[in-house]
Amino acid sequence: MPAFIFPGAPRRAVLPFALVAALLTSQAALAQQPAAPAAKVVHDIPRVSSDIVVDGVLDDAAWANAATIDLPYEVTPGDNTPAPVKTTVRVAYTEDALLLGFHAEDPDPKQIRAHLRDRDSLYTDDFVGVMLDTFDDQRRAYEFFVNPHGVQADLIKEEATGNEDDSWDGLWTSAGRITDTGYDVEVRIPFATLRFRDTDDVRRWGATFLRIHPRAYRTQYFSNRVERGSRCLTCTFDKLEGFQGVKQGRNLEITPTLTMTLAEDRETPEGKWEGEGADFEPGVDVAWAPTPNLTLNGTINPDFSQVETDQAQLDLNTSFALFFPEKRPFFLEGADYFTTPLQVLYTRQIADPDYGLRTTGRAGSQAYGAIVARDASTQILVPGPLSSSFRFLEQEANDFVGRYRYDLDEHTSVGAISTYRSGTDYKNAVGGIDARYQKDEHTVRAQWLTSDSEYPDGLLLPDTSPKGDALYLNYSYGSRNWKGNATHVDIDPGFRSDLGFISQVGYHKDTLGGGHTWFTPKGTAITRVEFNGDWDITHRSDGLLLEREVEGYLSMRAPRQGYYEIGGGNRTRFWNDQYFDETFYSAYFEVVPLAPMKIGATFNGGDQLDLRASREGRLIDIEPFMQLDIGLGVNLNLNYTWQRLDRDGGTAFDADVVDARLSWQMDAHQRLRLSVQASDINRDQALYTLPVMQHSRDVAGQLLYSYKVNPRTAFYAGYSEGGFSDDQIRDVFSNTRSVFLKFSYAWQPG
Repeated sequence: MPAFIFPGAPRRAVLPFALVAALLTSQAALAQQPAAPAAKVVHDIPRVSSDIVVDGVLDDAAWANAATIDLPYEVTPGDNTPAPVKTTVRVAYTEDALLLGFHAEDPDPKQIRAHLRDRDSLYTDDFVGVMLDTFDDQRRAYEFFVNPHGVQADLIKEEATGNEDDSWDGLWTSAGRITDTGYDVEVRIPFATLRFRDTDDVRRWGATFLRIHPRAYRTQYFSNRVERGSRCLTCTFDKLEGFQGVKQGRNLEITPTLTMTLAEDRETPEGKWEGEGADFEPGVDVAWAPTPNLTLNGTINPDFSQVETDQAQLDLNTSFALFFPEKRPFFLEGADYFTTPLQVLYTRQIADPDYGLRTTGRAGSQAYGAIVARDASTQILVPGPLSSSFRFLEQEANDFVGRYRYDLDEHTSVGAISTYRSGTDYKNAVGGIDARYQKDEHTVRAQWLTSDSEYPDGLLLPDTSPKGDALYLNYSYGSRNWKGNATHVDIDPGFRSDLGFISQVGYHKDTLGGGHTWFTPKGTAITRVEFNGDWDITHRSDGLLLEREVEGYLSMRAPRQGYYEIGGGNRTRFWNDQYFDETFYSAYFEVVPLAPMKIGATFNGGDQLDLRASREGRLIDIEPFMQLDIGLGVNLNLNYTWQRLDRDGGTAFDADVVDARLSWQMDAHQRLRLSVQASDINRDQALYTLPVMQHSRDVAGQLLYSYKVNPRTAFYAGYSEGGFSDDQIRDVFSNTRSVFLKFSYAWQPG
């Protein structure tokens, strides 16, 4: 979860404004002069001769000579007001590591929120950390956060998109302890974990230090000013100078893996369990950074099984393929190098590779990356103007991705990307260019792509040799109180991106939007009120109207870390040679009623088209959730969805989905997690002219034990079982079961 977005922010965390009135006020917004940027503070970071023992006790000799930096600014909910609690960080470095020592004072240490958790799960706790722009180019930053028990989170922030990606895992050490006056944290980040410019001179890095202090509000303290409405967080960073002559060591990591799976299934309740016996899969991953700004990765027979199960999604009344995020380590490192406005790389399309190679690097103003893989299976996303679905070819495929970006100056970047996939009687080639300009309140992004494809006759596609182009144009404006954007997307019917996730083609869409934010005086219970929305219109490539929509949302932030949002709109949509008019509304809230508990819910309702029947009804959709910490290391996460559509005098469908996860973090290394997912769907067959399943139910559970020395040296042992029922089998029965063992060891030659 991104650390600087309100925790658990709703799906519309960045919503455009729906009314053309935004344009009428744009002249006044443009006339507002931004606050003069604060002068950047340059901190000289000393090199120390002795290392530290990472135990959370700030008594090492190295700290006596370290630079001391205060965190004097409250940037949320305050507006760079004096921080009411004192936080300092000591900074030094040895020849091979960056050293950080945080001292966070608290007037009531009993109110400190800290739990033992899995990695990247500390965002509801107190925590401290650093963001490092090691190339000092305001394009990308490392983020390292630690809670008072030493639990880690690390992310990569990409400035162009604002994304904070916690799928990246570095190797570093930390420890923390709660004291009578607050808490202390020690951090040691090996330079082998970072990428930076290769030079013998003194290095200058951008950096900010921060503290999250969750009480009535989720308060944020920074070491530098962060102006409200800032379009570039890394541009606000102060500077660290030093790091001359530092060493990364051999920076070679070899990680052998061994996975054992024993899986069985059966077709009926009385059927015999069948399987192919135990399957042992050895593999090896190699990571090598020959220079501080170049990384090479290779994998042979990789284990691309997922330890963490996907979040349950309801695929009941949608015509487009569902998106699931990537969780496999090989594809996660350096993923931001391949990000473009249109998602031409979705690495879950590389489903079962025999091997893979990847390189990412920076050289001056240039950034580049490439991926090569041999996939044992071929998964294809077949898109259209109103629907999409996955198809499969029983053949291997060769995959290639190449990405290049050049920074013309601090505001402007241009880039190119290419993907290529080929197999027997099959190919898909994509290439294109993109550009980004960002200065002060204004951002412009553009991308053009072209594709050429050939598909075998076995897929039964209407066009086996499609070709086409795709165009993306966006302008956005953001200041302290105003924001606005205009977007144009035009994708030809023949455009295909088989290594990406572009689920709709054959359309062009225009969006106009913006919003306004009101900040209340400090001390007011409601700290912020926002109005956002957009107007958009979509046509098929031949000019036929597919959708016209207007929507608006009003939100506010309140005590107990509360966020509340209401909104609605109207949509005209085309489906099955007919037009339907839908009026909809929604509400969302989240709040922390008690320190260990967070609750919230989404409510959706109004007119909804039943796609299967091409009939309109009234929808009720309720999605509550709860997160509960029990004691020091137990966490319960519950998500529930109930959806019902009434039409033509009856209930067309009624569906429930449950996703429950109970975890016990025994200590810093060991974790036990139980997850249960279930769905129950009922349809009234009398309300459909096409065949539909009257009743279906699915349930799946997984029990997983993990022991992690670090993110890449770990042991997993798990058991999973699943069952279902339908119109033929009325009672739920178990039809799949499996045992899973995985061992990996990260070896770094000295």
